Amino acid sequence: MTPAEGLLMQQHAAYLHGFSVKGWAVVYGPVADPHGFFGIGIWELPDEADINAICADDPTIKSDLGFRYEIHPMPKAVVRK
Repeated sequence: MTPAEGLLMQQHAAYLHGFSVKGWAVVYGPVADPHGFFGIGIWELPDEADINAICADDPTIKSDLGFRYEIHPMPKAVVRK
């Protein structure tokens, strides 16, 4: 990771942390895939929140360096007791 990429990842983490503080992020973080690093997040958003706008405002997306989000609803979750 270059110093510029490291700075961008710090900005990305700070951006996501703001949603954690709001209680919208259930869990998120980096995934150490041997084929390439990426992150995953599970979020519970209020009805009025626009996930596309949230993604578009992320510093990684604004950087135009090829980062992207994939959004998939989870219609049902199974959690431990």
